[in-house]
Amino acid sequence: MVAVQAKPETDRGAVACSTVRLCAEAFSAIAAGTGPKGDAVQVARLAAFSATKRTADLIPLCHPVRITGVEVQVALDAARNTVTFTVQVTARDRTGVEMEALTAAAVASLALYDMTKAIDKGAVIVDTRLLRKWGGKSGDFVAP
Repeated sequence: MVAVQAKPETDRGAVACSTVRLCAEAFSAIAAGTGPKGDAVQVARLAAFSATKRTADLIPLCHPVRITGVEVQVALDAARNTVTFTVQVTARDRTGVEMEALTAAAVASLALYDMTKAIDKGAVIVDTRLLRKWGGKSGDFVAP
């Protein structure tokens, strides 16, 4: 791990997203909240919150971070049969929360896949990426 004890505690944040592309039947079930395992969107949102808190356990060299906030937005796009999770994580600590936001968005997508795989095993998780981060020594970043 990178030594962070000499770094000051500052407010930090990150926003990441991940999208799941589905067949029309699976998308319709998700939109109606009638998937084979229940409300897939709500389960995926809960998975994102859990993943945020467990990132240091999942990513080998991540520091545990004192998270101060997590917001999960879900966008359903019927024209493309996609569900996009956008997660914002904030903390006051010595290291950033980019990995927490990315992990949360990715795990939300994985949970959605799990909730709908009985209908669409061919669903694809795409475009998992960091959109923005702020705070810390490296300053702000906004994806192009």
